[in-house]
Amino acid sequence: MTDSRLFAPATQRNREPILALLRTVLPRTGLVVEIASGSGEHVVHFAAALPDLTFQPSDPSEEALASTGAWIAETGLPNIRQPLLLDAAAPAWPIEAADAIICINMIHIAPWAAAMGLMKQAGRLLPEGGPLYLYGPYRRPGRELEPSNLAFDQSLRTRNPEWGLRELDAVASLARENGFDDPEVTEMPANNLSLVFRRGSRG
Repeated sequence: MTDSRLFAPATQRNREPILALLRTVLPRTGLVVEIASGSGEHVVHFAAALPDLTFQPSDPSEEALASTGAWIAETGLPNIRQPLLLDAAAPAWPIEAADAIICINMIHIAPWAAAMGLMKQAGRLLPEGGPLYLYGPYRRPGRELEPSNLAFDQSLRTRNPEWGLRELDAVASLARENGFDDPEVTEMPANNLSLVFRRGSRG
């Protein structure tokens, strides 16, 4: 029997710093939807550490879904739902509500339409005050990109001209257009940022 699990080296490095921040951001109970779950290593790590939350992983890649499913089976964690096939840029998502949404290392490795879809659907799904958590590298006004992020950005754009590190201000503006407050920004290891957007009042 083949092992469908994928292994992402970056996950081993960043999962503990991300988890430490998520402990302060996520609600105590409820449904956390993960967009672009990738290998599935993050979601099983978070679910093991936060057993009172239910996690819903998702990804547009069949290979990623198979890996996430294999990780869920390997760990036997009861608070992770089976992964959903979901493209962030799709006009409709197969989810009706969420208490929190997390998205790690996606918007720079996807067309801008994926970020637009993420913000639109998060604005629809989350309750007032509900957190949308993003992690990854960003361009910031008045600051040159670190050499490692500059090389990463160039590599991404070579692979696909629609990819690349996003402007933090552009992401924040897109979030505001969809009903979110300005982000809480936290510096993370390896020149990454954590962004926490809170859903504002719908009036």
